[in-house]
Amino acid sequence: MEQHRTRPAQYGPRRSGAPLPAQGRGGAVARPPAGRVGPPAGRRPEPVRPAPGAPSPVARVVRALRGMPNPRLTGLGSGLFCAAVMTLLGFLDELLFGASLTAYGVLFVPVSLLTALWVRRGDLLTAPVVVPIAFAVGLVPVAESGDGGLGGRLMGIVTALATEAGWLYGGTLVAGSTVIVRRIRLMRRRAAAARNRPPA
Repeated sequence: MEQHRTRPAQYGPRRSGAPLPAQGRGGAVARPPAGRVGPPAGRRPEPVRPAPGAPSPVARVVRALRGMPNPRLTGLGSGLFCAAVMTLLGFLDELLFGASLTAYGVLFVPVSLLTALWVRRGDLLTAPVVVPIAFAVGLVPVAESGDGGLGGRLMGIVTALATEAGWLYGGTLVAGSTVIVRRIRLMRRRAAAARNRPPA
């Protein structure tokens, strides 16, 4: 009776050299125990690094500033804006802080900056002029009046201007510096546009 030859099972590594995956019962791939989640003992976890595409804090601030409203005020409009805001802040200062001249001076600096940023290009030089006038106008509800009359109110305004001259000069300096920077950038843009203009 003819017997079929059976090929003996070969043991050892496969010729391809690729190891077989570890299997459990039913051919399922063996997984590490569920209780062990962190890195192995004795190895420090790697510090979390920000993604390469994540924006830096400076970029976030610049993006937020660009997203703010950017109106263009005339010279008269910037003066009215600054005076109205400082008068409103003067009343709020009297209501919340008891007419604190220091708080009024601190609030004057960002208002000066916004006034210099929002004035249009043709009226840049008006910003450093209207800012100190608005400072004096906003002192009306904040300045102390001795007898409650007009003379006492004027004397209180003059006294406040003398005692808070640092904040007045600081806000005016901020407005003037902003205007100078904007003026330089405007001149550079005009020069670049003139260079790139094709010859006639």
